[in-house]
Amino acid sequence: MRRSANKSKLIMNTNRRSTISEGYRTLRTNIQFSGWNHKLQVLAVTSTQAGEGKTTTISNLAVAYAHEGKKVLLIDADLRHPSLHSIFSCSNRMGLSNILANQCTYGEILHQTTIDNLSLVTAGPIPPNPTELLSSDKLREIIDFWREEYDVILLDTSPVMAVADGLIVASISDGVVLVVYAGKVKREYIKKTKEKLELAKANILGVVLNNKKYSKSEANQYYYYGLPE
Repeated sequence: MRRSANKSKLIMNTNRRSTISEGYRTLRTNIQFSGWNHKLQVLAVTSTQAGEGKTTTISNLAVAYAHEGKKVLLIDADLRHPSLHSIFSCSNRMGLSNILANQCTYGEILHQTTIDNLSLVTAGPIPPNPTELLSSDKLREIIDFWREEYDVILLDTSPVMAVADGLIVASISDGVVLVVYAGKVKREYIKKTKEKLELAKANILGVVLNNKKYSKSEANQYYYYGLPE
C-alpha cells in the first residue's frame, strides 16, 4: 500500500494529461522564463514548514524536465527527513550524506530511475551533523561536478523555519522555489521565510501555492506567484 501511495505522487508519470500535470509543465515553463537573463541550472525547492508538499512538487517538476528531454539529477538534500527514496522506490543505504563525509564516490550514489533522463541521489543515512555537512565546501564541489553532467539539478531541502539546512542549500543554487500549502501557513511566517532566504542571498524565483481550491473558471490555471512584500 505504501509503495502504491508513493508512486501515486508522481502524477506527471502516471497521468500526463491531467490538470495537475499541466500545472507542473506550466511551473517548468515559468521557471525557464525566470532565467531569461541568467542560467537556472541548479534549483532548490523548499517550504516554510513540514507538510506543505515540497517533495511532491520537486519530484513532479523533475519528471516534467525529464519529459522535455533534459538530463535531470534530483537530489534529496533533506538530511533530517528524507523521502525521495520512498517516492522512487530506491534504496537509501548510501547517498548524499555519505559523499559529503567522503565515504564513497560520485558514481556509487547515483540511481537510474524508471523514468528516462532522470537520475536520483538519495539522502543516505541520517547523519548526526546535517548542518555541518551541508555547509562544507564539499557540497559546492559536488554540485559543480554534476553541473558538467546534467542539464538540470534539483535539490529537495529542509523547511526554512525549522533549521538552517535549507538556507545553505538555497544559497548555492541558481534559484529557489518556495512551496506554500494554502491556508496552512500564516502570512507572517511566509514573510519571515522570505527574509531568511534573502539574508542567505538566495535567488527567490517565486511561490507555488499548493492545495488551492479552484473555481470552475480557474480549473486549468496553476498558481505560481511572486513573494508578498
